[in-house]
Amino acid sequence: MKKFALISVSDKTNIVEFAKEISSLNYEILATGNTAKTIKENNISCTEVADFTKFPEIFSGRVKTLQPTIFGGILMRRDNNQDLKEASENNVVPIDIVCVNLYPFPQVVKRTDIDVETKIENIDIGGPSLIRAASKNYKFVSVLTNPNQYDEFLKELKSGEVKLSTREKLAGQAFAHT
Repeated sequence: MKKFALISVSDKTNIVEFAKEISSLNYEILATGNTAKTIKENNISCTEVADFTKFPEIFSGRVKTLQPTIFGGILMRRDNNQDLKEASENNVVPIDIVCVNLYPFPQVVKRTDIDVETKIENIDIGGPSLIRAASKNYKFVSVLTNPNQYDEFLKELKSGEVKLSTREKLAGQAFAHT
């Protein structure tokens, strides 16, 4: 079965290296707009979320990931027969890694040289929702919200399995992030 990782980051620090490692471990990368562009420009295979969901980004990018296919893949309980049945019936596949960081709203809102509309567009809706969904399902999903987490996570992933205690710790850090 294919393994999926969702990457949607505002802060692209070390994201190319992270994506390269994830790809080398046979994860299919799903990514949004500019994140997908950055990954593809570095010759790393990825599928844009819009292509994966068969639904385009709309409203100038305001709606990208708020899709049942994405959230179902994150929230499905892999040990729950009803969830597995519903996933199969609705073409939902498990997403095991969610790497998301948020628009820099706290920094942008303080700036006096930026108009209110630009500030408003830096309010992240999908990002916090993805982070919270992945955190809620930490039993099955790893959630990363900071480039400083990538190296340790990859080291553990390469060893064959990300421990439940690691996923729980990452989920706690993610909740603090939102």
